[in-house]
Amino acid sequence: MPSQTSATDHNTNPVPPWHALAAAEALAHHGVDAAAGLAPAEAAARLAKHGPNQLTVTPGRSALQRFLSQLIQPLVLVLIASGVVTALLGEWVDASVIFGVVAVNAVVGYIQEGKAAAALAALARAVATEVTVLRGGRRLRLDAAELVPGDVVWLAAGDKVPADLRLVKGKELRTIEAALTGESAPVAKHVEPMPADTSLADRANMAYAGTAVVAGQATGVVVATGDATETGRISRLIAAAPDLATPLTRKMEKFSRQLLVIILALAALTFAVGIWRGESAFAMFMAAVALAVGAIPEGLPAAITITLAIGVGRMAKRRAIVRQLPAVEALGSTTVICSDKTGTLTENEMTVCEVWAGGRRHEVTGSGYAPEGDIAHDGKPVAGSGALRETLVAGALCNDAGLHREGGRWQITGDPTEAALLTAARKAGLDETTLQQVFPRRDEIPFDSARQTMATLHEVEGRPMAYAKGAPEKLLAACSAMLDAAGHEVALAREATVVAAAAMAQRGLRVLALARKDIAADGLAAGDLDGDLVFLGLVGMIDPPRRQAVAAVRACHGAGIRVKMITGDHADTAIAIARRIGIVGPAGTALTGRELAALGDDALAAAARDVDVFARVEPEQKLRLVRALQANGELVAMTGDGVNDAPALKQADIGIAMGITGTEVAKEAAAMVLTDDNFATIEAAVEEGRGIYDNLVKFITWTLPTNFGEGLVILAAIVAGVTLPITPLQILWINMTTAVLLGLTLAFEPTERGIMRRRPRPPAMPILDRVLVQRVLLVGLLLLVGSFGLFQLSLARGMGDAEARTVAANVFVFGELFYLFNCRSLTRPVWAMPPLSNPWIWWGVATMAALQLLFTYLPAMNRLFGTAPIGLQAWGEILAFGVALMVVMDLEKLLRQHR
Repeated sequence: MPSQTSATDHNTNPVPPWHALAAAEALAHHGVDAAAGLAPAEAAARLAKHGPNQLTVTPGRSALQRFLSQLIQPLVLVLIASGVVTALLGEWVDASVIFGVVAVNAVVGYIQEGKAAAALAALARAVATEVTVLRGGRRLRLDAAELVPGDVVWLAAGDKVPADLRLVKGKELRTIEAALTGESAPVAKHVEPMPADTSLADRANMAYAGTAVVAGQATGVVVATGDATETGRISRLIAAAPDLATPLTRKMEKFSRQLLVIILALAALTFAVGIWRGESAFAMFMAAVALAVGAIPEGLPAAITITLAIGVGRMAKRRAIVRQLPAVEALGSTTVICSDKTGTLTENEMTVCEVWAGGRRHEVTGSGYAPEGDIAHDGKPVAGSGALRETLVAGALCNDAGLHREGGRWQITGDPTEAALLTAARKAGLDETTLQQVFPRRDEIPFDSARQTMATLHEVEGRPMAYAKGAPEKLLAACSAMLDAAGHEVALAREATVVAAAAMAQRGLRVLALARKDIAADGLAAGDLDGDLVFLGLVGMIDPPRRQAVAAVRACHGAGIRVKMITGDHADTAIAIARRIGIVGPAGTALTGRELAALGDDALAAAARDVDVFARVEPEQKLRLVRALQANGELVAMTGDGVNDAPALKQADIGIAMGITGTEVAKEAAAMVLTDDNFATIEAAVEEGRGIYDNLVKFITWTLPTNFGEGLVILAAIVAGVTLPITPLQILWINMTTAVLLGLTLAFEPTERGIMRRRPRPPAMPILDRVLVQRVLLVGLLLLVGSFGLFQLSLARGMGDAEARTVAANVFVFGELFYLFNCRSLTRPVWAMPPLSNPWIWWGVATMAALQLLFTYLPAMNRLFGTAPIGLQAWGEILAFGVALMVVMDLEKLLRQHR
């Protein structure tokens, strides 16, 4: 429950809260007459005191701040420091290359970061509208931003509620509150006071900012504006939710810190050993810089960013738009998916699925508002006749909704429940437009919340006929007969009808009864509905599960991912949908928001672990559930489409919004948006996320041995007291060119077989496990032996330092080139991988080989990098080493598999 404050402050909730006060008390608290409204001077004074009816928007980071954030990563800071010191020592070429690498990384990261979260701005847009208000006894149209507490506002069908209102007078007002509370059906409103502990979704005497009026009219007094509204409270929850680091960013930060400590320790050891051996401080400092530059994987930040960006493109093709790059990988790490029900697991389109008429149960196929499907009894299609036909005719005639096709989708106007009745009638070949022409409406009694019925009077074959629909318990009490299956009037089977209605309700259906009555007069009076009605049938409807949701939930379970439903809808409806989809079994139960509110932190953590359906949940409770799951060590994905989902979407490790039915607030708070609103797309995104993470691990497993080997070569040369086999500039060339031309091709590797049969990665699992660390060390040692050995062999044959260094540099490049084929899979041998499944590798290999020829033979490159041409014998030894390294690493995989 939101906190309550003194009633003397006109822009906050009173004690008791507004819904607990009588309408007259709410008006008196604000010092306003419902017939005249506020005086203009008083309204102006309150506007100056409380401010405009707008949400506060916190500005995001500036472009400069986003760019500078790319430069404060630990490994980048070491590179900057190395560049500065190198420049101070007059080594301008080396310093320029180092700074060039830093600049490229920063620019790539800045471009790919994308726009900052704009959830609060979207909330501000959500409440911007015009409103009809009473001021000084006159009815005016004002910008909603000018509303103040105490204003008397008039609402009608089609309006968006501009602020939080305590209703003081109304006639059959119904609002759609799904975006705020998760309630899928329109909510009937009244003006009577309610208990103080009534949950947000059940406060029927309140109308909340951002919700929509679908029927009736009402007058209300403004009790909260701007940040003090329920929408504003959600805004504060969004602002308070931290921008969580994804599993990848957390692991990369830890990995970077560990790598930084190792690199600095090796650089210091190199400097100390050299000084101990009597070398000059300048030469040893440059050697230490060479080791640091060699050991730092300069291309890693850019490679991760680009790999994730490639993943963004892949996911877009599968209808998942990624707004924040690390979210690409985060979904692959998810252990729990918390899904909203309305509009996420369900269609958000009320659908008639059962009709009980003439003592028979009929199944209605199809989903949503599209009039596509059949009506069947005992599995066999039936013609619309007798009691079944009359039930559907009554539902179509006693109806104020509209149904039309627009832009390839079926759209409705009016109440979704009534639209569902029109769709059901069309499935039996009964078009409401034709029915209205044949049986024109002569009078009506609008829906009344106390009577819980609606009735319309039509001319049927020259005589007046009333059709009524409403709550079964109300209509049945006024019925004295019913139609049998053939359409004949018979005695009312009251007990069987009550049992049928109860069975529908137990299946989570919303149940309406329909009846008719011959009327003697030309008009319709309320007393006409008090008795002698002929019962026609029961209609059961539900917001149905999405067709693909059942398979998607099953696939998530197969991948070791638990799916939990967190909704603001009623518990019976939630558990019925959860059973249909497979989230819970037949014995599964739901925990309600009222029950959650009574739980302490420990009990909540246990409930979050054990329960899979949470109903009638308010926004703070969704947030609390996500936090409880995270405290249990889960990596949480949260899906949703409403304003009420936004705080939890932002708090989750990855928030997923619906692109079609989702509110702008939800989309802006989420890290990912599904363009088809299909829960099944999440399964595809999980698969892509796992594949992308695999490819990142492959890249890291491929690149680190080079950096490790380069550092070892420098250290070995210092310890042995010999010339450095490679220079800092050559190291930078190797690292940057191979990372781009060879390493990045691993980002295009297709997803490996069986990836969705794995369990989720444990959140605490490091990027490289023990096996991969051992593999990195082995390849690094092989590169040390190959490069240092061939360097010394070349010197022994009489080559100069430049030629020998060219050999050593090429050993690293071609060693990486052949090792690249090992890294296409971390478990399968080279020969088991389809050679043409990733053509980018062949383009990268060809380009890298061509560049190395230029590096070796082009005079300009020789002068810049200190290289020299080498002969065929050296090339033969370089290529032989590369092939041998590839074979050794394949043998290592095979040996591990047979242990």
